[in-house]
Order: sequence, then structure tokens, then C-alpha cells
Amino acid sequence: MAGLVLTSPSFDEGGAIPIRHTCDGTDTSPALDWQGAPQGTVSFALVLDDPDAGGFIHWVVVDMPGGSSGSLVEGLKGTDPLLQGRNDFGRTGYGGPCPPSGTHHYRFTLWALSARLNLSGNPSAAEVQTALSTRILARTTLTGTYTRQ
Repeated sequence: MAGLVLTSPSFDEGGAIPIRHTCDGTDTSPALDWQGAPQGTVSFALVLDDPDAGGFIHWVVVDMPGGSSGSLVEGLKGTDPLLQGRNDFGRTGYGGPCPPSGTHHYRFTLWALSARLNLSGNPSAAEVQTALSTRILARTTLTGTYTRQ
């Protein structure tokens, strides 16, 4: 599972997430790029969580087209054609970092899958993680940080 790599043009691994991608800015989802998915990848799933806030879910995206590489453009809306799930803000789509205090870490976890999840509606992260358990070909994580001013 070592080949899959997730990056963002907005921040480096372990680096600060720019304010425009947070609740203090325009709450715009960052662009993401990935490469190195294994042969047989049919789809991808992404979950963004905050482990410093008990795994608070900020974003869920499923059934993205497969292949060896892919990307998400900056600024996806909950109404875009990609299937986006419910976040813990109670909304569909992206909800950026918004820690109550201190520096928090944000994990963008991407899975390469052997099949589509075929979930309906706006699935929760728990529903996604249950559905993907038997389909995982590879997994990678990109972590960013944010501190409110």
C-alpha cells in the first residue's frame, strides 16, 4: 500500500492550512491531487477529520472515478455532482477547520477502492467506513494544521 500519495497545492504535509480553507476565511475546500493508486482502482473515497476534536468529520466524498491518479478542484460545493456526505456541522460537503482553541490537526484520508461504494443520499463517515472495509486497495493520509487567531 506504499504507492498512493495525496498532496495539496495549498499546503505541505504537516503544514498550516491557509485561512481561506477555514471558517475564519471563505471556508473553501482545498484542491487535492493523488497518484500511485494500484492497478484495479475503480473508485476513491475521502474523509477529512480532526483527531484533536474526537474525530470530528469535516468532509466526506465518495465514488470518485478510479484510475492511477486523480484530483479535486478547489472550492467544491455540497451541490457539486460528486457524492458528498454529511459532516459533523450538519451540512453536506466541506466544512473547514474551525477549532475552538489551540492548534488542531486535520487528516485528509484517501482510499483507493476495488469497487464503488454505491451509497445513496449524503452518507456519514461511519457509513462510508463500514462500506469500504472490504474494498480497500490502498490508503494514504495528508495532514494539515490550523490555529485560530
